Amino acid sequence: MRIAMFSTKSYDQEYFEKYSEIYNHSFSFFETALNKNTANLTLGFDAVCVFVNDKIDKDTIEIISKNGINLIAMRCAGYNNVDIKAAKSNNIKIVRVPAYSPEAVAEHSVALILTLNRKTHKAYNRVREGNFSLKNLIGFNLYKKTVGVIGVGQIGTAFCRILKGFGCRIIAFDISKSEELINLGVEYLPLNEVFKQSDILSLHCPLTPKTKHIVNRQSLSLMKKGVMIINTSRGGLINTADVITNLTNQKIGYLGIDVYEQEENLFFEDLSESIIQDDLILKLNSFPNVLITSHQAFFTKEAMDKITITTLENFNAFEKKQTLKNEVK
Repeated sequence: MRIAMFSTKSYDQEYFEKYSEIYNHSFSFFETALNKNTANLTLGFDAVCVFVNDKIDKDTIEIISKNGINLIAMRCAGYNNVDIKAAKSNNIKIVRVPAYSPEAVAEHSVALILTLNRKTHKAYNRVREGNFSLKNLIGFNLYKKTVGVIGVGQIGTAFCRILKGFGCRIIAFDISKSEELINLGVEYLPLNEVFKQSDILSLHCPLTPKTKHIVNRQSLSLMKKGVMIINTSRGGLINTADVITNLTNQKIGYLGIDVYEQEENLFFEDLSESIIQDDLILKLNSFPNVLITSHQAFFTKEAMDKITITTLENFNAFEKKQTLKNEVK
């Protein structure tokens, strides 16, 4: 198959070329994102391979359909940036990578917690400058703290296992209950109770109309003063303006995010010599108790191998007219 890969970085090309001899597909790598303005680049290809910040809306789909594209392959788990109805009406199949390394994202969530709590990033910079003071570096024990988990799929489950090792009390909300987690000691509670009781709240649910802005003014009003909020799932789960208000009034004690609602204009790019035009991200960066990473929770060697191989197997199944086990319907 002739495949146009969008939003490509050097590591994407490295991993897909690594397996190119095993999987007989032809790739063209584009650094630009796929959207209605770049959709004409798909002319002459059979499929596109896209990532989280590509915008595959109705206009984009209509253009790529006319260009002969029959398959959209997401090299990630999420697909909220794809107009599924428009794809279906244009007879374009959508596939994804439903799970690549749940542990990678879960471990990054824990890294955000530990860094925010023990301020290791600040200590590192101080010591390099010859400042060995402990002033304002005090943290708290994770042991016996109540950690609320919203969404306990594969990533949320991996996160619960890790936090259980710290001796935390883990409470969770999900639309279904896992016997494995119940046996582990996880308590399932109503959503509002998770908001009320959590010392640390970690988001691991998909972005849907029901979960959009699940952290907002109302839910924040239920939370403990000084709560720590962690988001390594989707930026749209958090109402950024409401979070900023609650950082300012000190209701939120710590915020660690690897995703951001408007990240498509920022993340994965080097903007160090640019003037950033996003007032909300600039405001977030001004708080000493906020830690932002640029959508790197997934970024491990194991995860990149899994993402690449699963995506290539999705192409193979489509080309051979086999059942698409990772199809988005």
